[in-house]
Amino acid sequence: MAGEPQADCLFCKIVAGDVPATVVRETETTLAFRDINPQAPTHVLVIPKAHHPDAASLAAAEPKIAADVLREAGEVAAEEKSESYRIVFNTGAGAGQTVFHAHAHVLGGRGLQWPPG
Repeated sequence: MAGEPQADCLFCKIVAGDVPATVVRETETTLAFRDINPQAPTHVLVIPKAHHPDAASLAAAEPKIAADVLREAGEVAAEEKSESYRIVFNTGAGAGQTVFHAHAHVLGGRGLQWPPG
């Protein structure tokens, strides 16, 4: 069920404290931690503590928490002193989503041309 912790979800395990992560921010509804395979000098994931498989399902079910994730992404960028940064939500395996728990990638600290690559 959406919102409930999933036993096989890596990010639910991080929220529960069962898997370690380098946490940089935490609120009542969100957790932000460093990506273990950074793609930029600043690469932090911001997740809702509640389990939702992707950003669209999170926004449909809990728009306030989706807004919390976006606000925290901005706070992470500010704390990391990233004036310019990118917030990325991958949705589906074909788009590069590997953990099916909604999460925002906050990328900064280097030039980020478009399209990415």
